[in-house]
Amino acid sequence: MGFEETTPIQAKAIPVILQGNDIIAQAPTGTGKTCAFGIPAVEDVVPRDNKVQVLILCPTRELVIQVAEELTALAKYKQDVRILPIYGGQQIDRQIRALRKRPQIIVGTPGRIMDHLRRETLKLDGLNKIILDEADEMLNMGFREDIDIILESVPEERQFILFSATLAPAILDIANKYQHDPVTINVVHKALTVPTIEQYYLEVRESNKVEVLSRLIDAHNFKLSVVFCNTKKRVDDLCKDLQARGYSAESLHGDMKQLQRDNVMSRFRNGLIDILIATDVAARGIDVDDVDAVFNYDVPSDEEYYVHRIGRTGRANRQGVSYTFAAGKELIKLRDIQRYTKSKIKCIKPPSIEDIQENKLSGVLDEVKAVLHEGKLTSYINHIERLLEEVSDVDSEDYATSLDVAAAFLKIAMDKMVMGASTDVSDEELMKNNNFDLNKIDGDMVRLFINLGRKDNIQVSDLVKFIASTSGIKGKEIGRVDMLDKFSFFEIPKQHLDDVMTSLIGESLKGRRVNIEVANRKQDGRTKQMGRRQSRRQEGGRRQEGGRGNYRHNKSREQ
Repeated sequence: MGFEETTPIQAKAIPVILQGNDIIAQAPTGTGKTCAFGIPAVEDVVPRDNKVQVLILCPTRELVIQVAEELTALAKYKQDVRILPIYGGQQIDRQIRALRKRPQIIVGTPGRIMDHLRRETLKLDGLNKIILDEADEMLNMGFREDIDIILESVPEERQFILFSATLAPAILDIANKYQHDPVTINVVHKALTVPTIEQYYLEVRESNKVEVLSRLIDAHNFKLSVVFCNTKKRVDDLCKDLQARGYSAESLHGDMKQLQRDNVMSRFRNGLIDILIATDVAARGIDVDDVDAVFNYDVPSDEEYYVHRIGRTGRANRQGVSYTFAAGKELIKLRDIQRYTKSKIKCIKPPSIEDIQENKLSGVLDEVKAVLHEGKLTSYINHIERLLEEVSDVDSEDYATSLDVAAAFLKIAMDKMVMGASTDVSDEELMKNNNFDLNKIDGDMVRLFINLGRKDNIQVSDLVKFIASTSGIKGKEIGRVDMLDKFSFFEIPKQHLDDVMTSLIGESLKGRRVNIEVANRKQDGRTKQMGRRQSRRQEGGRRQEGGRGNYRHNKSREQ
């Protein structure tokens, strides 16, 4: 898996867990804690035992999927170890069928685990290890009651492993209530600062990534750049695409022989290669002080990888810049990275074609100024004088001044310049992804419309818990909620808008597919209007026939 040494949390936690002790570990995201509990969990599974032996609770579906994938990779060479992720938004019938295949390790969100316990489709009588990952986040999202019910339904004789970024009183209360002589492990990050690096991200669809990368390179004239991809195949494919566009680019990854890698690095250090495209593992050998920019073509899978990547630039107190391409649910991962690095990653738009042309023109003019400063132009001046004699006849259609001649040379230079950015993709097409500008929303809160209401058999508390568990926003951060029959409105801090929108679109709650959008004044006005209609409905049964007619009219108009 590319690991060379254990992280501090792994070195401290793995031996203690393998000894069977309960532990309470303080470890933020990005410290390698998944393997800290995942390696002992996989190691202790008895393959011939078909009961659920390990239950891992996570606050969000994204973390559930991430943990399940990591454990699957760890168990690759251990036969008959079955791992199943369970989370809200996925069809419960499919999960019931998967549970019949007797997984020994379950990774799930508290809400969906509770659903299966109520249905008796999940049995925990054979459980010997329960793990709470990011326990503080689960409590912030309102899962304390669910956690208590789950912990009280598991066998008394089991190992309880608790991981949390903070050791708040509520966390210690759970530890005191359910753990037996726990070993406390503390691994807290030092603040990570990268003051010499400007960090940006662009919301880019996969189909436009090469185009946006090309535009950024052309718009800034970077001398040396490093582009990171998550897989070796992505590195090779991108290298071919950039070479086809005329860039001096080479790849660097683990499938290359050491001699090849050394050769590529030597050429990059000496400026014979402008762009180096690499995987995280291969990039450990990149030690070049004057890298101008780092591009995260793919969002890194781990927060520490992000820090290692952007650390390739801004070295020796030089200024550097990093760009990360993200779209959809990758924006949630980027939010976690921003929290981890304790730095601001600013959203920007891709450069336009005009920006690139202006930059190219500025570069040519700078070169002209340098040549003028250097002098030694006598032989060239003679040629220009002869050209002016030929085109300076006032009566001729080709009459031109020296200014016209200079402009003609500039046009030739610009026409011959290779433009890496393709004009097949319009500026408007690239900007489609930039759906929201948080700075244009007044106040600290933004109001959202969602197509879920009372007719979906939910209450306000159900809606708040669904929003929190799916998007990762804390339940206490959700403001006013107005719930009507067929839809609802709710308020969130505007800095969470992208995260919530990205996470909820396409999700399902109780069989209803979610649609969500920023509430405009017209929609928001419907709240009071619908409230008045519902009041009239309640009075409708007490009215005479004419009143019932009005009720039917109102109902039809609402539909």
